Amino acid sequence: MRRTPAAVVSAAFFAAAPGTVALLGPWWVSGWRSREPFAPWVMVPSRVLGALLVVAGVAVLVHAFARFVVEGLGTPMPVAPPERLVVGGLYRHVRNPMYVAVLACVIGQAMLFGDGGLLVYAAAVAVPVVLFVRFYEEPALRRKFGADYERYRAAVPGWWPAIHPYRA
Repeated sequence: MRRTPAAVVSAAFFAAAPGTVALLGPWWVSGWRSREPFAPWVMVPSRVLGALLVVAGVAVLVHAFARFVVEGLGTPMPVAPPERLVVGGLYRHVRNPMYVAVLACVIGQAMLFGDGGLLVYAAAVAVPVVLFVRFYEEPALRRKFGADYERYRAAVPGWWPAIHPYRA
């Protein structure tokens, strides 16, 4: 796929998928109303850390989507997958930065708003995501990219970023 169409499709998918899960879902659950269930001395650090998680999550999402367009010449959508295996940028540290970023955004909002319901929502989102990666995404990548993906998968953790980057 050429970069311009890939960028347009990726931008639409960005709004639809992560936008729904990381933005609309938390709004439905919390209404983005601030609660104060924690002790006062915990609230300020929790809100600051939550805001940092949200900002970092959005930055990671933008970076990861851009990698699919620039490096992979495709999109993150299963119906328009990348032509090349994406292993650069943040993908050198973790295989699933988009999913990690979405969950960071939701957990960050839970901390920012002091809403435990968003932690339940994050867990409810994590289960199908992990199952999707394990039973659809990984086998599809194995079929499409073969030994290259197997080497990458063996060297890069799926969910917790590695300090030392992967070298293809």
